[in-house]
Amino acid sequence: MRLGTSSPLKHSSAEEWAKNQIKLGCSAVVFPLSCNDSKERIDEYKEAADKYNLTIAEVGIWRNVLSKDSNERKANIEYCIKQLKLADYLNAKCAVNVAGSMGQRWDGGYRENFTDSAWKETVSSVRKIIDEADVKNTFFTLEPMPWMYPTGPEEYLKLLEDVDRDRFGVHMDIINMINSAERYFKSEDFIDECIKLLGDKIKSCHIKDIHFIPEYTFQVRECAPGEGEFPIRRYVERINEINPDMPMILEHLNTDEEYIKYMTYLKEELYGLYKTL
Repeated sequence: MRLGTSSPLKHSSAEEWAKNQIKLGCSAVVFPLSCNDSKERIDEYKEAADKYNLTIAEVGIWRNVLSKDSNERKANIEYCIKQLKLADYLNAKCAVNVAGSMGQRWDGGYRENFTDSAWKETVSSVRKIIDEADVKNTFFTLEPMPWMYPTGPEEYLKLLEDVDRDRFGVHMDIINMINSAERYFKSEDFIDECIKLLGDKIKSCHIKDIHFIPEYTFQVRECAPGEGEFPIRRYVERINEINPDMPMILEHLNTDEEYIKYMTYLKEELYGLYKTL
């Protein structure tokens, strides 16, 4: 695998950005710019990544394409298309979004998220984004979520079938799918299920941990690697069977110091499994 983080770290130039990633032990990165930046700046970061052999794992989108506001929904779909085209230009492994929310919060959980209408609109929006972007070097993916489609590997597999586009792939955030006691307590079996069903459709992964809170009712909390009980090494070993160059991105930490701390932990915990430069 290729370890990386979602943080660009503090930097003042594309060259410094790339060097800082290498110093941290990364061989994969999340692209720190968007389609709204100038082509000159985008090229600077692209060239720096190429120079230091940093795989661009993801181009983030993070817009609600199911918004009830028609103008907002249209603008968000256009942004998805532009970000997917950017990912294609960068030869990134994927552009990633969430399916979308039928409520006020863009990534929130609502009953309406689990309706037939939400499913159909998700399929339609993914098709539209892929068809209009017409990419050749990357994939459009959706990050699974606990409270919107897809919430598990079976739903993701069904979504792949319904969308029916070659350039629709899988973004693997396995922690986001641990939304039941069975998936938590039988996490090794759940890892195996995800690999079996989604396999070579997986284009990029997040790597983090989850902690069980022993209070009623069932509760778990996302946390930094090593602060929970998820079998991270087993997860990475199975992902490596699919692709030894798979990007594994550490995310949701608050400071550069935290990213340094937990990347150090991952490099120790996963020694021998990750690609160094």
